[in-house]
Amino acid sequence: MHVLSKTFAATAAALALSACGPQPQQETPPPEAPPAAEAPAQTAEDIAAEAHDAARRTPEELDALFAQAAREFDVPVSLLKAISYVETRFEHIQGEEEFEGRPAAFGLMALRGDKLTDGAALAGVSVAAVRDEPLANLRAGAALLSKYATEEGFDRKDLGAWATAVVKLSDITDAEAQASYIHNEVYSALREGAGAFTPRGKVAVSLEGSKVEAKFALPKLQAGLAALAPDYAPAIWRPSPNYNARPSGTNVSMIIIHTCEGGYSGCWGWLTNSAAGVSAHYVVNESGSEVSQLVRESDRAWHVGASYSCSLNGNVDCGLNGTSVNHFSVGIEHGGYASQASFPAGQIDTSAKLSCDISKGQGITRDSYHIVAHGRLQPSSRTDPGPNWPWSSYISKIKSYCGDGGSTGTIVVDSHNANNDSAKARTDVPASWASGTSAGYYGSGYYYASTQPISEPVVFNFYMPAAGTRTIDAWWVSGTNRSPSAPFIITHSGGNSTVTVNQQANGSTWNALGTYSFPAGWNKVQLSRWATEGYVVMADAIRVR
Repeated sequence: MHVLSKTFAATAAALALSACGPQPQQETPPPEAPPAAEAPAQTAEDIAAEAHDAARRTPEELDALFAQAAREFDVPVSLLKAISYVETRFEHIQGEEEFEGRPAAFGLMALRGDKLTDGAALAGVSVAAVRDEPLANLRAGAALLSKYATEEGFDRKDLGAWATAVVKLSDITDAEAQASYIHNEVYSALREGAGAFTPRGKVAVSLEGSKVEAKFALPKLQAGLAALAPDYAPAIWRPSPNYNARPSGTNVSMIIIHTCEGGYSGCWGWLTNSAAGVSAHYVVNESGSEVSQLVRESDRAWHVGASYSCSLNGNVDCGLNGTSVNHFSVGIEHGGYASQASFPAGQIDTSAKLSCDISKGQGITRDSYHIVAHGRLQPSSRTDPGPNWPWSSYISKIKSYCGDGGSTGTIVVDSHNANNDSAKARTDVPASWASGTSAGYYGSGYYYASTQPISEPVVFNFYMPAAGTRTIDAWWVSGTNRSPSAPFIITHSGGNSTVTVNQQANGSTWNALGTYSFPAGWNKVQLSRWATEGYVVMADAIRVR
């Protein structure tokens, strides 16, 4: 079977399987008296479908737009698609700045800096259109490629000759990174093919594979570096000059998760450039097939531009307050963007194996306070890895690979479904609840609503493969305007139990709600807003242990 066909077959199978996972059992109708009378506003199937659709990265059918842009500027349509796949996985991204001096990238072609303005001028559209509109972005990219082809003077019918134009379109200056980008990414996509479906299961983009070789220097074999084994055995050692020694006596205690705000080769190529002045210890590519190590774990990489504040991280390790995060952390960059709708499973899996290895070697606690988002510790200027990084399943995978029960033990149900393993955790949030990000939240933020005598609870759902007894904990961000009697309704084998908690206190930590017996299948804990008026209730996360 052709690679493209296999890709589409696998995606179609995934779409089908999304409807075949663990299904909620028929639940006993709740009592009618408030607050225990509350029930999800939507069916489980509706919520699952919405979550599935939201995860799709290519909502539109784009083949015709690629063809239009390619035809207008006499550029191979397959080349446009291959670049888009490598840079954005066919998602119209809204990038952010991750590294000082490297402008944010935008659109299907990930155009940034001068490429945005120059491409817009060549295409006869505004810069804003190139940022926001798929066709304008494709036309700007095609116009730039066409300009470079004219400058280079090669035969436009020779697909291999376009490699030099592709390099010009990127911002990669490192020769090895350029060669890797061309041969291992763009021309690999041209050879193997790629594609994407819309949320409705229609073909959004199709790139049929073809036999083609880039007319570009191959990556150099770094024989001298081969003798320098990386700390993580599967990684490729690509040293960055941008590091220094950790302070004497430093206890390496955290792993910081980043997104590159760009593709893999451009990322490590930038971080190994001395002029960039930034680095990370590792970079993981989009498919999870390759990891680069740039800085020894024993050394201090330059990946977080902020000092530590425990108030941003659940009030843990407050003794590190005021210390540069780079002193005591290991940084992992990932090819991709904070704004993207989902992360490839292979990338998450490879990153989890890497984090497990680092945590074992450095003695780092494997929890969400010590494996932390860049944006959480530097919220003034960074958001990566973004709201759709699957934190719950990521931490669970790390624990599983490290043999400490992550795959079968505790279930955390976060208020943001992107952080949940959809096979065993899901949250239903009514549209009337607002999102918030005050410091001290779990995962990617929380939802809150004013206390009113109406039936609109947030429902935390968790799946148990077999009946059993579990303890339920809840997490909230405390504050003086929180309800002193926020009602959590636990539905268990014996019926419903309501536990009221004072959300003005004990914030940013787990608070036990009680231990109950639950049947096999989907179970639920609801947070009601039906309480004394004049306050708000905070739905952040629950833990089942």
